[in-house]
Amino acid sequence: MIIRYFAWFRERLNRDTQELDLPSEVKSVEDLLQHLRKTDEDFAAVVPPETTIRIALDDELVELDTPIGAAKEVSIFPPM
Repeated sequence: MIIRYFAWFRERLNRDTQELDLPSEVKSVEDLLQHLRKTDEDFAAVVPPETTIRIALDDELVELDTPIGAAKEVSIFPPM
């Protein structure tokens, strides 16, 4: 899966994309965010749990409880 970061997330993480293989327990967008916070210290510092963010799966904005399913790309946007 490809993770794309936008706006100040990209600037603070010093990367615009990241590719990773998700473990089987990551089923929803919220699961993905929790996984990234556990495995990526920089992500955890920039995107703490109380941060309001916007997420798109394959270019469609979704809620945090949305299943990831067969999505190939996740885009993470700061609040607008």
